[in-house]
Amino acid sequence: MTGDGQPVRAGWLPATGGVVCIGETMAALAPAPSSSLEHADELRVSVAGAESNVAMYLADLKVPAGWLSALGDDPLGRRVLAEVGAAGVDVSGVRCDPGRPTGLLVKEPTGSRTRVHYYRRDSAASAMGPDVLADDRLRSAAVLHLTGVTPALSPSCRDLVTTALTVPAAERPYATSFDVNHRPALWPPGTAATVLRDLADLADITFVGLDEAQELWGAGLRPADVRALLPRPRLLVVKDGGDSVIAFGDEGVLTVPALVTDVVEPVGAGDAFAAGVLAGLLRGEGLERALRLGHITAVSALKVTADRGPLPDAARIERLLAWTTDEWAAGSGPRG
Repeated sequence: MTGDGQPVRAGWLPATGGVVCIGETMAALAPAPSSSLEHADELRVSVAGAESNVAMYLADLKVPAGWLSALGDDPLGRRVLAEVGAAGVDVSGVRCDPGRPTGLLVKEPTGSRTRVHYYRRDSAASAMGPDVLADDRLRSAAVLHLTGVTPALSPSCRDLVTTALTVPAAERPYATSFDVNHRPALWPPGTAATVLRDLADLADITFVGLDEAQELWGAGLRPADVRALLPRPRLLVVKDGGDSVIAFGDEGVLTVPALVTDVVEPVGAGDAFAAGVLAGLLRGEGLERALRLGHITAVSALKVTADRGPLPDAARIERLLAWTTDEWAAGSGPRG
């Protein structure tokens, strides 16, 4: 806080600016929650992309957000661009590629889990490369957000993420944020662990699920072990399923339990959580309130079949953020 009680950002974050997110977004098809893909007569059309999810949630939280990507010159691409833009995200830097298609995914509900089928080979976004980083929007950004999905799409996309995360801090006006977001189906066998560990350790802010860290780097890993593997981020946030998050940063180690909620579908919750944390940090909320805002935002995704659900109103969010430690603990616990 400043002397007049106003929130202030952490010293290693730029004092002004919003978030620019870079990555692929696809059109998504899904049956009703109670229907199987094999027998459904109708499929709902939506959009799905980790980075645009983060951007849309940031816009919902009143944080300026831009999304950089490439889409095909096709109806699905226009649908994606319109929907992301309608959420309040700056999409003016998205490229239209007349020679490549927009990616497509199809969701297949299977009991408590959702299987996803991807149709994204040679998509417009897969042709992105480091030249995307020349976009003028990055000059005024406070944070550049990337995920581990992008480097799996193509060699040029891997070059884009590697280049973005290896620019020395003194040579860029923004902090870097990276969500490991491991998608095994996208990676050739034996390649993801090393690449994602190297990239995750380059960012200023890194998000990783404990389950995916265990899958990538060792079944017995605990949060402190993940920190030992990724010592460089200024802030490392380890998500322990639906139980809690453990953050390692300048303030030491902080654990914040997750809120209890009924889960309709988990897809998109990690993106929502990252957006909430980034919004909290940029609003100068302090780390504990930023992590709480991550949980609050994640709940909105858990309650819907789409990747993005409606947030509580601003007054409700503020009441939740202001809960005492005991009040928060009473409303938290493993998700059912």
